[in-house]
Amino acid sequence: MRNIFLFIRRYFTLLTFITLQVLALWFLFSYSRFHHARGLGWANEITGGINNQYNKIEDFFNQKEENKRVHRLNDSLLNLLASNFRKADTSSRIVKDSVSYDTIGSVRRYLWRPAQVIYNTVNAQKNYIQIDRGSNQGIKDNMAVINSEGSAVGVVLNVSANFSQVMSLLHVQQNVNASLKKTGEFGTIEWDGKNPQLLTLKRIPNSVAVEKGDTVVTSSNSFNFPPGLMIGTVAGIIEDKSTNFLTIKVKPAANFFNLQQVFVIENIQYDEQVKLFEATKKKIEETKKNKN
Repeated sequence: MRNIFLFIRRYFTLLTFITLQVLALWFLFSYSRFHHARGLGWANEITGGINNQYNKIEDFFNQKEENKRVHRLNDSLLNLLASNFRKADTSSRIVKDSVSYDTIGSVRRYLWRPAQVIYNTVNAQKNYIQIDRGSNQGIKDNMAVINSEGSAVGVVLNVSANFSQVMSLLHVQQNVNASLKKTGEFGTIEWDGKNPQLLTLKRIPNSVAVEKGDTVVTSSNSFNFPPGLMIGTVAGIIEDKSTNFLTIKVKPAANFFNLQQVFVIENIQYDEQVKLFEATKKKIEETKKNKN
């Protein structure tokens, strides 16, 4: 208490001046319309600037939740794409679907589910991605995985109750059916295990006119991915005269170094397609044996 009185005594003149100055300004801004308006303008500028900076800080800390909200919104919109449905063939039987696209009998072919990446590698030859969705959330083996921008990322390899392991496109054993968007030729996307910023498109005939910058997309031959999803762009072309095929280097559209939000795509007719494919191969082999 003694120190307080000593402080007031020492700075009495300055404190008196400040008090009278504040009082004078208060009278001035309170009883003069001009100064009152100017004072409110300054106050609004100051408080507005402070609020603006506060909102920027608040937005920064809320960005993660906002991204999740937008991702969930994208999920609901992506599930309404017409490419996820096909026309039902009712000539021989009635096909019913609880989520029809419109009133003319289209039925759902693909279903999109949002997920978050919780683990990801890019530096190994066999890279995997782990997501926070599993069998409890409807995830199954062989489902396609794309990033939030709609570019191919990988295929679900293994599933637990609440998590899934995804074989990344940056995996030396991964093969994804792809095609050139401009010409439509089919090929296979692989990775040589070296540069994570370059994939390889194989089995494209050297007679095809390919240029740098051409778009590579998922093909209609894929059982996992819907056709037309972005894989990457042509970055280099190598002609192999011994095989008459091109080896095309592709820059992936997905940024594997910064995967956060993804979509898992279910081909509802996947089991039927695979079963038919395997049965056809078996039938051909049996036919060959019978001929021999």
